[in-house]
Amino acid sequence: MIELKNIRKVYNPKKRNQFTALQDITLSIDKGTFAAVVGESGSGKSTLLHIIGLLDYFTEGEYLLDGCNVMEKSDSSLAKLRAKEIGFIKQDFALIENYSALDNVMLPLYPVKAGNKRSKAVNIMEMLGIANLADKQVSQLSGGEKQRVAIARAIVTSPKIILADEPTGSLDSKTGNDIFNILSELNKSGMTVLMVTHDNNLARKCEKIITIKDGRLSSVT
Repeated sequence: MIELKNIRKVYNPKKRNQFTALQDITLSIDKGTFAAVVGESGSGKSTLLHIIGLLDYFTEGEYLLDGCNVMEKSDSSLAKLRAKEIGFIKQDFALIENYSALDNVMLPLYPVKAGNKRSKAVNIMEMLGIANLADKQVSQLSGGEKQRVAIARAIVTSPKIILADEPTGSLDSKTGNDIFNILSELNKSGMTVLMVTHDNNLARKCEKIITIKDGRLSSVT
């Protein structure tokens, strides 16, 4: 499903303060995999996730998504692909605080022109056991509740890939385990899940561990 070949990412490439975030990343991730991406802060984990998620461009190399070379697609085509096929979960939740939980979950449905947006969003929230939060403003929710809303928003379009950037990093251990279990269930339902984490205990529960060190692929186990 995901195939990276000799990916290199350089920020400010024509300036003195240029920085190489990723170097020679060659990696294949099969459909239905649950993989943890680990490494020290600043090693390039989030940059790798952003490139896989079509949020950032790479400087050199090749990226095939479902056999399609992403560099051969227009920006608008990539935006549509990202909206339909990829769901994002972030450590800081990235929710709109003055919107209701339901309104936040519905947001990804607008670019894909989905019908019955409210019904679809409510169904996803019911599946995650948070339908009771639908009319609450995000600013009134706990951290664990916000992360569940963020997961609902990420999966409301039924994406093939879930990219989670430190989804448990700001949560207590019990809530973090609950969030991990939700991701595990989504993986069992057929979604490919890539999770950046500093929690080695959670990483060891994943099918695959991808270790990034100083912008390079250190190991895949």
